[in-house]
Amino acid sequence: MQGIAKSGRLLHECSLSVLGPSRQRQLCLSNAAVAVSSVRPYSVLPPSSDPEETAILHRMMRVDHAGEFGASRIYAGQMAVLGRTQTRPLIQEMWDQEKKHLSKFTEILGEHRVRPTALLPLWNIAGFALGATSALLGKEGAMACTVAVEESISEHYNSQIRALMEADPDRYIELLQMIKEFRDDEMEHHDTGLAHDAESVPGFWLIKNVIQAGCKAAIYASERI
Repeated sequence: MQGIAKSGRLLHECSLSVLGPSRQRQLCLSNAAVAVSSVRPYSVLPPSSDPEETAILHRMMRVDHAGEFGASRIYAGQMAVLGRTQTRPLIQEMWDQEKKHLSKFTEILGEHRVRPTALLPLWNIAGFALGATSALLGKEGAMACTVAVEESISEHYNSQIRALMEADPDRYIELLQMIKEFRDDEMEHHDTGLAHDAESVPGFWLIKNVIQAGCKAAIYASERI
């Protein structure tokens, strides 16, 4: 536990040195990473003998895996429609990041024997259909879908970050780092969508609200089923 606390303090000191020289901050983060790896030979989920904590973490990973799976299928649907247009590189870049997120959560589920949601076959079809349908409205429609979905995922990640910080930021330091990194990627996708004329599609706000309502329902269901 002392090692974990030390690594937490190192990361805290790094955050305080954000205004300092870049080389100093780089060394600080490097030392913190070494401290984390030296006390955490296991993956991002800390071992626990508490059934309640284990259930919470498993539910968290299950819904995150489902969310990244759905996002990946959305980009697959968009690529099926817009894959031969100038928008292809833009979609491909975001899709590749989602694949990396999904791969990490798949690894965590397997390592910790976390049951994936039973709704994956539904999200497979629904995600692809949503991506393809939005892309039929053109680049702007695809970007509107991206804005709506990525905003929902980012908000969900933020709620998890708040919960973990309130519980024990030192204990969950690696999990927090991973979720924050993925959250930042999702926000980058969101901003990319806005920068590529998402709001210019007719009925943008209606499309966004409908998609986000579906995202909330999918999150609720995936946590429980």
